[in-house]
Amino acid sequence: MPPAARVGPGADVLVIGGGIIGLVTAWRAAQRGLAVAVADPEPGGGAARVAAGMLAAVTELHYGEEQLLALNLASARRYPEFVAELEEASGREVGHRSCGTLAVALDADDRAELRELHALHLRTGLDSEWLTGRECRRLEPMLAPGVRGGLRVGDDHQVDPRRLGAALVAACERAGVVFHRSFAERLTVVRDRAAGAVLADGTSVAAGQVVLAAGSLSGRLGGVPEDALPPVRPVKGQVVRLAVPPAYAPFLSRNLRAVVRGCHIYLVPRETGELVIGATSEEQGWDTTVTAGGVYELLRDAHELLPGITELPLVETGAGLRPGSPDNAPLLGPTALPGLHIATGHYRNGVLLTPVTGEVMAELLVTGELPEAARAFLPTRFAALPAAAGVGTVGAGAPVSAGASAAPLPR
Repeated sequence: MPPAARVGPGADVLVIGGGIIGLVTAWRAAQRGLAVAVADPEPGGGAARVAAGMLAAVTELHYGEEQLLALNLASARRYPEFVAELEEASGREVGHRSCGTLAVALDADDRAELRELHALHLRTGLDSEWLTGRECRRLEPMLAPGVRGGLRVGDDHQVDPRRLGAALVAACERAGVVFHRSFAERLTVVRDRAAGAVLADGTSVAAGQVVLAAGSLSGRLGGVPEDALPPVRPVKGQVVRLAVPPAYAPFLSRNLRAVVRGCHIYLVPRETGELVIGATSEEQGWDTTVTAGGVYELLRDAHELLPGITELPLVETGAGLRPGSPDNAPLLGPTALPGLHIATGHYRNGVLLTPVTGEVMAELLVTGELPEAARAFLPTRFAALPAAAGVGTVGAGAPVSAGASAAPLPR
């Protein structure tokens, strides 16, 4: 069966999950001429409601992730053009800012950790500049006097994930994508090939190909053979949102990252006056309870960096689930089950990898070939590992327990 074939009445492609990864896949596929459907009760919700949207390909680098770095940088380079195209297609702005990032340290140990990161940047050919504490405070006057030094990265930028999600929904609608506002309950398999899905409302959606893009819930879809389930797990993150009144503006002029006594924190200032502080990293299963301890840690560390932050109004707290993979890199491409493709496991980089994910998945859906840039991230690289435990209905914001929302939390 050719890659774009229909199976009975229905769509060429069914995308399960309406977060930003599922939406960008649907939009790009529709642009390529495919008939696309998306199954999710609240498209544009989930991850987009929680993520900060810092596009930090350089300052987000971790040891052992050099291969992922190449994909992150490729996606970051696409962002300005991607934003311009999306805003024109949707008629909505997404809050993109090319503001750069300043990463700072408060004590000698934190300074040594940042120095090691700077050395890694130099070894991998990345552009970052070491600054003294005084130079950091000159750039950001609200920083505490105790800041010991930092790194300035001019190429990092940001986007507002909530506005990004809304724009992708609008662009999909204008491109003819059909939305089924219900959870996917079970994959339909016909003659050993993925052929659509049965939704929680009883709807049966037929499709020539299926893309599973349900974030941390992607491993819980019923009907998927065990050797095709993606090994993703939920990693909880809590965030705090403050407002910067006009009298305090500009409180920060760029993204701020920091290491505070070994704990990592970031602050993302929006042009709208919102200041997002995040994010904790907790292995708590499907729990998304906002805890006093999580909020306290974020505000405590932020206060040490920016003492004036206690004067800002507290607007919102939230928690979500990042889709983590065994190697912290995404799963992109075909599975062991013909017709079933995966786009999940983006962990810290979901927002950052949105442009390149849409491109590579659309190319796969149209031609049957995964572009070279994504071949290191095939889901089959984990063939010997067990998939996530449990089976249930899935979508970008599917509840899995009382009071819990299983929304992935990319940065």
